Amino acid sequence: MPSIGFLLPGGAGNPVGGLKVAFEYANALVARGWTVWVAMPYLLDEGAIREARASPWLFLRRAASFLNRRARREYLPRRWFRLDPRVCVRYLPTPEPHVLPDADAWVATSWRTTPWVARTSGARLYLIQHLETWSGPEAEVMATWKLPLRKVVIARWLEEVALALGERADYVPNGLDFDAFGVDVPPEERPAGRVLMLFHRADWKGSSDGIAALEAARREEPGLEATLFGVKARPDSLPSWIGYERQPAQRRLRELYNAASVFLAPSWTEGWDLPATEAMACGCALVATDIDGHREFARDGETALLAPPRDPPALARQLVRVVRDAQLRLSLARAGNSYVRRFTWDRAADRMEAVLREEIAACARARAARP
Repeated sequence: MPSIGFLLPGGAGNPVGGLKVAFEYANALVARGWTVWVAMPYLLDEGAIREARASPWLFLRRAASFLNRRARREYLPRRWFRLDPRVCVRYLPTPEPHVLPDADAWVATSWRTTPWVARTSGARLYLIQHLETWSGPEAEVMATWKLPLRKVVIARWLEEVALALGERADYVPNGLDFDAFGVDVPPEERPAGRVLMLFHRADWKGSSDGIAALEAARREEPGLEATLFGVKARPDSLPSWIGYERQPAQRRLRELYNAASVFLAPSWTEGWDLPATEAMACGCALVATDIDGHREFARDGETALLAPPRDPPALARQLVRVVRDAQLRLSLARAGNSYVRRFTWDRAADRMEAVLREEIAACARARAARP
């Protein structure tokens, strides 16, 4: 069977949606007999690597930090994802080709990993999960879309970006783990005004808009309850009436989804909003911003209620509407749950495996044709 490597932009001690997608593919492919590597570099930036090598003092400090992190194994997703033990995880000092394990294919999982994957000798893929201009200079991010890597996009809107750039892209939508996420409490048995939301400190995640919408909705519906969950500690500015859970384990997250009647997704942009689909899989009615990354599964009035991004009053109106109208809330919850059940990891892995095999075969033909 062939071998594949996923190059991550660093360690995975904290939950991140893009890393979770890579881990799901790693699990699915290793279960199908592939040899799977997941590489996590300590240093990713070429400038930082050169700087460390040019200074003996800095080199020793960085080396000590790397060895300490590797010894403590804090790079592993032990608290938030169950990675198949057959997946070979390597915490590496750098992602240089001579350091990476040999594999028939390497997959870049973020724009910052693409230059390194472009230097590998086998099949080379770019798993595009967002337009990552929020994490780097726009010109540099967009230049990675032109590298000689086969592009795999998780959403139709990202496919459109690729086409506009004159690039081919394979559309492979994300999946959901329906063993991990499902309905335990029927939607009709949940309190109408119980809302759940992810909290994130990045502005584009819209958490401040979501909190403002919750406060405005509570003025209309005093019985409204809300719980937020996130990676960091509870923010000091969070109103006292809103509950907060830090890094809930997967089982606890399922309980939170099943305790809520509504999930609020206030982002300004998303590649594909994993928590929103997990909540739908657990029977929540979705209230979300009308953005590209939500339109993959959110149909206004059918599977969700949508509001313009950066508009807390509009989000609040939709929240009040879904809390007051039980028939609408239950209809959205049931239709949303039914809709997202088409997104399975088996289906996604079938498509990803087909792309990988095709690209590995093309690479082999190209090598055979060289003089």
